[in-house]
Amino acid sequence: MSTQILESPELKDADTGPEMFHYVRKEKIAESAVMGTFVVALCGETFPVTKTPKPGSPVCPKCKEIFDSYKE
Repeated sequence: MSTQILESPELKDADTGPEMFHYVRKEKIAESAVMGTFVVALCGETFPVTKTPKPGSPVCPKCKEIFDSYKE
């Protein structure tokens, strides 16, 4: 019997660094949190939702740039 430690996908993204939060489709968040399905962020990163961001949490710069472009 062996034990492996796997990093959570949202923590190993070299482009955004650890503990960055991504923008994802609102209707997919609850499904992912309950069912463990993967969501796709605006930047293309895929991961299961495991944490809820707190106010002031760092946001993925690529997601923010894409989201801000939708406002224009």
